[in-house]
Parts: sequence; C-alpha cells; structure tokens
Amino acid sequence: MRVFLTGGAGYIGSHTLLEVLSQDHEVCVYDDFSNSEPEALNRVAKLTNRSFETVEGDVLDRPKMRQALIDFRPDVVVHFAGKKAVGESTEKPLMYYRNNVEGTLSLLEGMEAAGCKRIVFSSSATVYGDPHYLPYDEAHPLAPTNPYGMTKYMVELILKDWCTAQDDNTAVLLRYFNPVGAHESGEIGEDPNDIPNNLMPFVSQVAVGRLEKLRVFGADYETPDGTGVRDYIHVVDLAKAHAAAIGFAGDHKGCEAINVGSGQGSSVLDVVRAFEGASGRNIPYDVVERRAGDIAEFYADPTKAYNLLGWKTECDLADMCGSAWKWQSQNPNGYKPN
Repeated sequence: MRVFLTGGAGYIGSHTLLEVLSQDHEVCVYDDFSNSEPEALNRVAKLTNRSFETVEGDVLDRPKMRQALIDFRPDVVVHFAGKKAVGESTEKPLMYYRNNVEGTLSLLEGMEAAGCKRIVFSSSATVYGDPHYLPYDEAHPLAPTNPYGMTKYMVELILKDWCTAQDDNTAVLLRYFNPVGAHESGEIGEDPNDIPNNLMPFVSQVAVGRLEKLRVFGADYETPDGTGVRDYIHVVDLAKAHAAAIGFAGDHKGCEAINVGSGQGSSVLDVVRAFEGASGRNIPYDVVERRAGDIAEFYADPTKAYNLLGWKTECDLADMCGSAWKWQSQNPNGYKPN
C-alpha cells in the first residue's frame, strides 16, 4: 500500500516508518521538523536500506498539504502530526486547537482532493479523562480534562462524522496509553526538543547525567508503593499496532476506536527500579507534591485490539527500559552530535 505519514520523523512516527517500510509499503513522510529531527529519517533509511519520499511542510499549510497528497496518491494516511504536551496545552490552548484540530481538517480536505478514504489517527487515552472504572475499555465515557485531550476528542468526533458522511470512508482511532522505549538498534528513540513530557526521558536523562535528579510527583496515592500507576507500552509494539491498523483499514469501512496498551500498570518506582537494572546506574529522586489533575491509576483493556487487529504487546518493562537506555547511552544528546 501507499502510506502517507504526517509527523513521520517524530518519536512514534519514525518507529512506525521503520515498521511499514519493513513490510514493503511505499511511504511518503510529511513533517515540519518542529519537534523532530531529519536525522531520524536518515537513520531509518540506513536501518531498512529502503527509500521513501519526504516532504517538509506544516499541516496548517493547506496548499502544500493538498499538493503533497495529490502527488503521492496514498491508499491510507497515518496522522501523527500534532502538539502533544498536556501542560503546554493548558498554557497555550489556542495553539493546540489550531494545530491539532485545524491541521486535521486541512489533512482531510487534502485527502478528499487526492481520493484517499482511509486514515489511521494518533489519538490518546487522555480522551477518557478521570476513570469511572478500570481498566479503561472503549465504551468508557469520554471526558478529557485538558486542552490536549480535548483536541484528540474533537478530532475523533470529526472523523466519525467524516465516515458517516461517506460510507466508504475508514478511520481507525488508536488511543495510546504511555509509549516508551526505543528501537533495539539504539539508532532511533525519543528526543524531545524541549522539556520532556513524560517519565521515561526524565529517567533516561538522569541516568546519563543530563539531569541531577528525578522528581516524583506524589508518593501518597492508593497504589502498592504510593506512586502513580500507568500503562506503559513499548514504542516498537505501538509501531506494530499501526501496521496492523493499516491492514485493518484496507479491509473495513467506518470508524473504530481501539485502545493501544499493555493492560498492565507499572508505578513510577517500578520504572525507576527497572531502569536502574537496565542501566546499572543509580537513579536519585525527590518526592514532590502531586501535580494538579494527576490520577492514581490509568491502564487499558486491550481486548479489542487483539480481536480486531490480531495485535497484543510483546515487550515488558525490562525491554522498554533496556532499549531506552541503549538509545540514551549511545545518543546522550539525542540526534544532535555528541
């Protein structure tokens, strides 16, 4: 199939790019490199020994997006491009609504011009909000609690309406939980351009010496060790879920929301201990006050992903930490020269 990846140079995008190239899909990456590096694409090309097209462009640049889609004529679009920091979204909500919602409208209009009727959307478990029950399944009420989550929810609604309007349109909404880890080669991994948004990059940077200590936000939750519990998923498993979703989109019509998680929760201190084991380094940390809006536990029911996509996670927390350490230790400055 011909696969158009928006944000294909990013953390999840680059791992998915590698996976779809390994399955002999033809690929075009569309990325503005605002939170990614072209070097990621160079490394994927070397790892796979395969070529692909690259267009540098912003999802808000409607003419450029439209022309790129018309020129490539994809069978399916995988849409990663978007702002993704919860904290930043509360400070700059208009930027998030513009980029994530308006950017998706630009993409859909371009897809219609190019005759493409299939999309796999990078959604998020943040659409669920505070848990009414655990684990979260796809029937759980949707009540996001921050602008980032709201943008994902709004795009899901748009895609559902898009599929309703044309019964041959297909949208697969992948609701991620907590992607971590890196490719086994250590050549590609998570390299945030600014302050990291989640736990693993902080732990990695403490281990490699870029940060002095980890801050643990709260140790008085009703969890086994008092720290927050999350559902971590290896980014390579997540990339395989996208490849499976591409195949599913080729054979099905309509809109499906699917959780992408392991179904198991790990605490902050579980991650710290696993990373210490993987790296052989001590991870010093300070316990600080809880962050507003954080919840005690958050994990998926991934049954639907197995039933519809034939997909389930293969990597455990030790694999996640080991691969993250290999990436960070080989690339202490990320994709920038050491």
